[in-house]
Amino acid sequence: MRLISVMFVVLLGFPAMAAEIEADVARLQAKLDTLSAYGGTDDGGLNRPAYSDADKAARAYMIAEMEALGLDVTIDAGANIIGRRAGTEAGLKPIMVGSHIDSVPFGGRYDGNTGVLAQMEMIALMNDHDITTRHPVEVVIFQNEEGGLYGSLVMSGHLKPEALSQVASSGKTIGEGITFLGGDVTALETAKRAPGSLAAFIELHIEQGAFLDEQDIDIGVVQGIVGIKWWDVTITGVANHGGTTPMRRRQDALLAASHYVDLVNRTALRMAGRQVATVGRLQAHPGAPNVIPGRVDASLEIRDLETAKIDAVFAAIQAGIPAIEAATGTSFDFRYVSAANEPALTDPRMRDIIRASAKARGYSTLDMPSGAGHDAQDMVDLGPTGMIFVPSKDGISHAPEEFTKTEDIAKGVNVLLDTVLAIDGQMDQ
Repeated sequence: MRLISVMFVVLLGFPAMAAEIEADVARLQAKLDTLSAYGGTDDGGLNRPAYSDADKAARAYMIAEMEALGLDVTIDAGANIIGRRAGTEAGLKPIMVGSHIDSVPFGGRYDGNTGVLAQMEMIALMNDHDITTRHPVEVVIFQNEEGGLYGSLVMSGHLKPEALSQVASSGKTIGEGITFLGGDVTALETAKRAPGSLAAFIELHIEQGAFLDEQDIDIGVVQGIVGIKWWDVTITGVANHGGTTPMRRRQDALLAASHYVDLVNRTALRMAGRQVATVGRLQAHPGAPNVIPGRVDASLEIRDLETAKIDAVFAAIQAGIPAIEAATGTSFDFRYVSAANEPALTDPRMRDIIRASAKARGYSTLDMPSGAGHDAQDMVDLGPTGMIFVPSKDGISHAPEEFTKTEDIAKGVNVLLDTVLAIDGQMDQ
């Protein structure tokens, strides 16, 4: 094989000669169809939750495909599948590319699969065009991304021991699932990568939103993965007879809850930025059709790239609560539950390389946050991290109607290849 990476003229992070290499759309489509048969549903969706028989069978297929590409394939103690392609310079850190193939129950065939097949196509293109890199390149299939990013949590060393007893969608605990997939829960420390041990980490994924599709943009340059904070909310009024209590004497907790839902929506809309706020749960008590609700249990979730913005949205919501309490004769209690995810910003150097790689091919780009969680957020401590988004039709995800054109995936592969080669040419560790 000829050492092509050192021959590139690097301009703004883009290896110029790589523009002649194009992903094979037909090959991508064939691989997508084959992989989607494992757990495929009659409506065109995918039912392949982590630790299911379909998940295990799909992993076996992917291992065979990785080996056919000449990769050195291992399964770490956390049940992550790692395919390694050797570099030419000893001592250089690996460039890692990763995603997942497990699905939500009865979801779509593009979430996760797109990234894994993109990284496989990238390796195939390297083989086809005799490209050798200085750094080793590792392609990873993380286990159980959908259930809680468990594979990347193991690799980053952030998995808490008590998580092993939690039950996944398949009915197995996380510990049982790791064992089922060939991992070793007694040796999870061996799967941990040290901070700074990667030259870079890159993940390609469908957007799972509609920004790229609605604006007809080819590539999303992910600025970071949003942080998430959750609150439990209790709204207390007075339960009373629905037939004998006059309207003006009611202290209706559900009426107050309706004003609260509207307040959350209006607050998130009027503030500048891309923050989102959601009330996803309302439960009225006692829940009888002829009883005015005396208590409502509700929720609040706020997401943004900046913790300060999350806190500002929450403060603005709280500022509007006294007016609702006064108008309805109720009281609100907010109890902070947790930060489900801290904001994880991508590396500015990776964003620059991804953006330049896309523009050099004539692709349009959009700098944007990720509103959904991804394995990349657990990898930011291990090396400079970047994410590439490709469009999702109508922004639909986690549903059988999820769809991304294969031609759009191919553009993502081209950018992924160019990005990895640019990193290989620029990173000297």
